[in-house]
Amino acid sequence: MNKCHIAYLACAAALLGTGLGAAPSAAGHKVHLVKPGESIQKAVDNALPGDTVLLAHGTHHGSVDVTTPGLTLRGMGRGTVLVPEAGAGATTLPAPTLPTATAGAARATGSCAAAGNGICVTGTKEHGVDGVTIASLTVTGFAKTGVHALEADRLTVRNVTAVRNGVWGIATERSARGVFRGNTARDNGDAGLFLANTVKEEEGASDTGGTVVERNRLEGNRIGVTIRRLRNLTVAGNHLTGNCAAVFVVGDENKPKAGLVTVRENRIERNNKSCPKTARLDALQGSGIVLTGTEDNLITQNVIRDNVGTSPLSGGIVVFKSFVGTPSERNRISDNLLEGNSPADLVNTDPGEGNTFQGNSCLTSKPAGLC
Repeated sequence: MNKCHIAYLACAAALLGTGLGAAPSAAGHKVHLVKPGESIQKAVDNALPGDTVLLAHGTHHGSVDVTTPGLTLRGMGRGTVLVPEAGAGATTLPAPTLPTATAGAARATGSCAAAGNGICVTGTKEHGVDGVTIASLTVTGFAKTGVHALEADRLTVRNVTAVRNGVWGIATERSARGVFRGNTARDNGDAGLFLANTVKEEEGASDTGGTVVERNRLEGNRIGVTIRRLRNLTVAGNHLTGNCAAVFVVGDENKPKAGLVTVRENRIERNNKSCPKTARLDALQGSGIVLTGTEDNLITQNVIRDNVGTSPLSGGIVVFKSFVGTPSERNRISDNLLEGNSPADLVNTDPGEGNTFQGNSCLTSKPAGLC
């Protein structure tokens, strides 16, 4: 048992028997303990900026809206599990569909639960929710998303296990300067991690201010991580396996164009699950890293092995013109180790200018000569 877990248990023991308790922390902020069967939402609503809502080990039912800046919502590890209320939007993972305009807009439909999400960090353009942390818990079985954030600045999601949610495991819209570290997203209907400007409107890519996605395990999802219509972020040190596709960096015809994404030092292996075609995207299987309609990205020092499929998007690293006809430009693919990928380790079907392939260790490419 590690020291951190012992500290959590000590805190919980001090509060057990007091109901929905609160105790001062060393910095003057309070810790609000919630035991299974008690209301997480009540604790969150009673908390002040800087407080921690601590979920005890066990199964908690229901969804929760977080609108208080600086709040920490933390469990005691994977054994702290959040599931839907009985009959309130649990999912059996039907065939994946494209997100609708209400997929993440919890407040617009009245609550996080009404939108089919587990934990919602929800701000507005006028009043963002800054500095929230979600940590050390499992969220599973929700119809849409395990953890969803909207207009959240400096959000941290760490050591969260998001499993078998209907659309996304962990997702953000209109958010910046986030940190997503040490999470596990497994067997979700669409992306394990989904970061986007917005799913409701057509607009140019937004600058994330340096969001970091690192040391996560993404397994058995439709797509491991999707970066959609964003600029200025890093995806590093993650392990992606068993997805239909591992990493998608996606843009379109809007301005500013998506790009300035660094994808480095990831292990991307055997992403050979088969996923059917959708209204906007071809069938997926065997895709390592896909760049489509995006610019000025750096793909470097990744290990990409044994991703095999027959989709137009299959291959180790694939540069692909977007489905709306926007070319990818000035992307640098360098110093990656690729082997056993099919139809090829490197695939470039994009007519865009300035895409370069240098220093990669690989055997096959389409067209020939990229290795």
